Amino acid sequence: MTKQFHRTLNIMAFFTALLATGLILFYADFLRIATANILLNGIIIGTTLFGIGLCFIEIFKLLPEYKWARAYFSGKKNAQLPPKLLRPIALILRARPTRISTNALQSMLDMILMRFEDSRESIKYITNTLIFLGLLGTFWGLILTVGGFADLIGNLDFESEAVLLTMQEGLVKPLSGMTTAFTSSLMGLAGSLIIGFLGLQVQLAQNAIFDELEDYLSAHSSPVIPDTTTTILPQINDTTQTIKQTVQEIQQSLSERA
Repeated sequence: MTKQFHRTLNIMAFFTALLATGLILFYADFLRIATANILLNGIIIGTTLFGIGLCFIEIFKLLPEYKWARAYFSGKKNAQLPPKLLRPIALILRARPTRISTNALQSMLDMILMRFEDSRESIKYITNTLIFLGLLGTFWGLILTVGGFADLIGNLDFESEAVLLTMQEGLVKPLSGMTTAFTSSLMGLAGSLIIGFLGLQVQLAQNAIFDELEDYLSAHSSPVIPDTTTTILPQINDTTQTIKQTVQEIQQSLSERA
């Protein structure tokens, strides 16, 4: 389990370092794309950096959970409780008998999955936000482009000798709008891919804990023992009804003979 955690952390660190290296090598191109619309692209870059930091925070939050699971599986039943995700399960396992029922096992596994999914909601939200910001920049750029062409056509005087110069100057605004649309879309999609990949690594690390817990708890579970009260009582009622009906038939037969 610890190997899986370190492997996931190394993949995230290597991916982030590779991303930083690419930005350094292509700094001029990246700066040109980012400054096409410094406001929107700056928001996208800031959101991406925040998402990267959040992914690393989530992966480091799993470290105490890993330590508790490793200690518990090694036989240390009184190991220090995990801080958040597995704490309810740890409390249940401390108070449980030697073996647990399959129904209790399924409930515990469902609880773990729900808590893991809740912990990843912030990462999913940031990914969706980056996609939204990219689409917002696309529509913003298209509005600027359409408005720039409208102003250009409205201000053209084809009888003037400087019509070409006027057209050249008027193309600056629509071309700037197209630049905004393309660059914000590119950065939004790139940011969502980056956060999506790191979020996937967080999910894989959580799945490693879940799989280990599922295997361990399954090996220490027992089938559901049926409740004898609920199974025997109906049989007693049926037998009583049969005896009552037989007694009534005998009494009726004796009364007819008399």
